[in-house]
Amino acid sequence: DAKRLIGRKFSDPDVQNDMVLWPFKVISGVNDKPMISLKYKGQEKKFCAEEISSMVLSKMCEIAEAFLEFPVKNAVITVPAYFNYSQRKATVDAGAIAGL
Repeated sequence: DAKRLIGRKFSDPDVQNDMVLWPFKVISGVNDKPMISLKYKGQEKKFCAEEISSMVLSKMCEIAEAFLEFPVKNAVITVPAYFNYSQRKATVDAGAIAGL
């Protein structure tokens, strides 16, 4: 569900409508950026959608490197055709955070 948040604003009507369906809490961060708030080992943690996506991409890289037995430096990451510019840019940012 982080894909639905990536590159969007917390005040976006689509984000507000979708929030009631998610099993996690979404709060407004700096510049109206949606932040996923959760408890981990008794502490509250906040992550933006790009950070969540980068964690998934990093894990996928680890799996690929273990299988291929050599480092993965590049990846092709696709986005749905309906993504706007900010969503596409945020996806690129997630790849950069993951080291791709």
